[in-house]
Amino acid sequence: MEQYAKSYPCRKTEVFLNFELKEEGVIFNIIGEPSETRHIVTRNEEALIVPGWSVHCGAGTSSYTLIWGMAGENQTFTDMDGVPLKDLR
Repeated sequence: MEQYAKSYPCRKTEVFLNFELKEEGVIFNIIGEPSETRHIVTRNEEALIVPGWSVHCGAGTSSYTLIWGMAGENQTFTDMDGVPLKDLR
C-alpha cells in the first residue's frame, strides 16, 4: 500500500495550534509544493497557517495536543490527487 501526503491541491487553508508540548519539544512541519517542500519548526503554544495550495505533514519530538481548523470552499473536487510520499522533495 502506497503512502500519501495530504491531497494536493487541497484548496482549504488549515490552521494548527499546538500545546501541551514539552518545553524542549518541537514539531517539524513539512509544507510547500510537493516537488519543493520546506520545514517549519513550531514549539508549544505556537500556531501554523498552511495555505490551501500546500501539502502538510508533521512529526513531533514528543506527544502534544493540537487544535486544527480548516476553512475554504465547501465543495467536492474531482481533480484532487494524493501525492505519493516518494514524490515529495
